[in-house]
Amino acid sequence: MVVTRFAPSPTGYLHIGGLRTALFSWLWARRNSGKFLLRIEDTDQSRNNEEAAKAIVEAFQWIGLDHDGEILYQSKRMGLYQMYIDQLLEEGKAYKCYMSKTELDALREEQSARKERPRYDGRYRDFTGTPPKGVDPVIRIKAPTKGTITVFDGIKGEVVFNVDDILDDFIIARADGTPTYNFVVAVDDALMGINEVIRGDDHFSNTPKQIVVYEALGFKLPAFYHVPMIHNSNGKKLSKRDGATDVMEYKRMGYQPEALLNFLVRLGWSHGDQEIFSLEEMIRLFDPNTINKSASIYNPEKLDWLNGHYIKNLSNDTLAHELEAYGADIRSHDRKEILLDALKERAKTLVDLATMVNEVLSAPTEYDAKAFKKAIKPDSKAVLEAFAGKLKSAAELHLPTDYHAQMEAVVNAMEIGFGKIGMPLRLALVGKLAGPGVDVIMATIGKTETLARIETLLTHLD
Repeated sequence: MVVTRFAPSPTGYLHIGGLRTALFSWLWARRNSGKFLLRIEDTDQSRNNEEAAKAIVEAFQWIGLDHDGEILYQSKRMGLYQMYIDQLLEEGKAYKCYMSKTELDALREEQSARKERPRYDGRYRDFTGTPPKGVDPVIRIKAPTKGTITVFDGIKGEVVFNVDDILDDFIIARADGTPTYNFVVAVDDALMGINEVIRGDDHFSNTPKQIVVYEALGFKLPAFYHVPMIHNSNGKKLSKRDGATDVMEYKRMGYQPEALLNFLVRLGWSHGDQEIFSLEEMIRLFDPNTINKSASIYNPEKLDWLNGHYIKNLSNDTLAHELEAYGADIRSHDRKEILLDALKERAKTLVDLATMVNEVLSAPTEYDAKAFKKAIKPDSKAVLEAFAGKLKSAAELHLPTDYHAQMEAVVNAMEIGFGKIGMPLRLALVGKLAGPGVDVIMATIGKTETLARIETLLTHLD
């Protein structure tokens, strides 16, 4: 059975890069009818944030990725880690190091002067003397001193590390007794039964140290997949300005969770030229062995396009319900179908859509200066008065086509082009020259409100 995990640290929000890693792990577990586990790595109490831990769980709930079993919190497993540290000490595979900060600083200065890689020199590795007073020891694991460590990676292939270049007897427990990252990750992955580790490329350098812990404790190694990073359009590390922000910020910006997942799965993985994937298709097709070896490029235009696709395919009832959270309450409007059918073809986000809905439903309080100059001509007042008169005498006006017919009648009677009525009428209705068709706007707000808005602009012209 495939067992994967996602293990964020609660030091901040859930980043979209982390969400992509979680998605890849989730898909692989689900494709293989396995398990996907969630672990919160909160051993570093100085950096942990309880609200951040809650935010990570909230993001998972919004995005729709479920996990198997209870969430595991490392902070509740300190006794377990201590048991394995004691085991390594008893077996002679780890030892207490009494090196003071002054000694360590002096060693690093000497190594720097000799242009050597900074590393612990193992001076307490086989220490049998009397411990120095006033120094709380750290616990170091006995790492190999020569040879190589080979990492078999499903994306990178086989990578061989020279021990002398990367390892020393690294710390597995600090002086205050708290275990270190590489130690607890290996212990937890082994005890949780994680046999496929899919994680970001930034963790690759940690892998040899974790292999040392696995082997010292006699644990079986998992399969590793290190996913290349996400870059911006300039090939640089993704920054907050580029979109590397809180996953929940995407919700606040009006993105659909399905669109965000579809966008992320295509960052580093593909299936032919297919762009749009349902969750069921992702599960059926995803394979971490086919993840690209190079970094992927974050493309906000692609995300907008995908989000627009998902918005178009939502029912109007669902859209009306979701728009309420963005300040547009159209649920009880009797013409919401007409308006939403027109607007959702134009919207990139729910924020866009809510803005456009409110622009139609709210009478303009001012007129855009450039739009006014472009739309209002010497004959505009007469055209608007003629159209208002035509509306007043019309009996049945319900659909956009009904209003369009009234416009055509005025155009034909006055022998003018459609622009002569369209631009000033749009200005009267929404205060600018952008938006859905004027016939859609009029059919949405109704005859009385349409006449009121025309009258307001006529008064302004007077």
